[in-house]
Amino acid sequence: MPRKARIDASGALHHIIVRGIERNPIFKDSEDYGNFLNRFGKVLRETSTICYAFALIPNHVHLLLRTGTNSISTVMRRLLTGYAQAFNRRYNRHGYLFQNRYKSFLCENDPYLLELVRYIHLNPIRAGIIHDIKTLDTLPTTGHASLMGKMKQEWQDTNSILSLFGQKPSSARRAYRSFMEKGIPLGKRPDLTGGGLIRSTGGWATLKELKNQGLRVASDERILGSSDFVTSTLKQAHEDYVKRMDVQGLTLATLIAFVADHVGTNEALIKSTVKQRTPSQARAIIAHLAIDRLRIPGAEVARILHVSPSAVCKLAGRGRSDPLSAEIETNLFAAQSGKEG
Repeated sequence: MPRKARIDASGALHHIIVRGIERNPIFKDSEDYGNFLNRFGKVLRETSTICYAFALIPNHVHLLLRTGTNSISTVMRRLLTGYAQAFNRRYNRHGYLFQNRYKSFLCENDPYLLELVRYIHLNPIRAGIIHDIKTLDTLPTTGHASLMGKMKQEWQDTNSILSLFGQKPSSARRAYRSFMEKGIPLGKRPDLTGGGLIRSTGGWATLKELKNQGLRVASDERILGSSDFVTSTLKQAHEDYVKRMDVQGLTLATLIAFVADHVGTNEALIKSTVKQRTPSQARAIIAHLAIDRLRIPGAEVARILHVSPSAVCKLAGRGRSDPLSAEIETNLFAAQSGKEG
């Protein structure tokens, strides 16, 4: 049976699992862990991808990421390819390092964000690598130590997680740690290790009850969330697919020229660093349409617009909320359809 395409979108939350081939180790010592984390941080910064949680185990990896200016597929390809090549060189080995392709589950933010942070960070205890949360507090191979203030990973978003437990860092950390401790007796949590009908409904008992009530439940093995979330996500994915098919042949250069003409500025000003209102508005609209509609990598858009990858992510956000974007989008794709006709 053919594999289904991955589902992704700007701002989507993903639980990612990477395993070593035949369950072999992908980390053998602290240098391997450090190499992976350095590469990981670099890719996250360059793609404006948000990381809430991570756990590196000798033969597998868990990550909790939110899509930024580049697709999760691009982020993971860069990370895993670079690390595998370095690992093979170091140990004079050949062949695949990772088992098949990594697993990626698009997750509903509420109620799964905190549950996934806890599940991922407790992985070393479940795996028997360590035996208590006190050791976990300072373990450098998970993001828990950063949330506890024992380490600092510049690329890990600890503020967003801690803010859900309190306004003051000290009290937020105490509440977060208590939340973590309560998760230890819960064990493996099969309801959090992927998508699918059983997981999306909360287990066999809930599913059976829903069926007894005559209710139909939408599910997809790529998605972890409620029936409504699964349905809306699949609908959006289909719409995105149709949109991508509609804009084949459009280039970033064509988009910039069209937007410049529409708003009454010139391409040179758009690509410059001037902060005048019209060129700035044009940059935001271009960033939004290029990334969201043309599926051009954020790094490429940033290079052409002469801004940083993180800045282009903010520009795209402004473009999405600009009413003029919809008007330009309609006119641009109508013009493109006319040319193709």
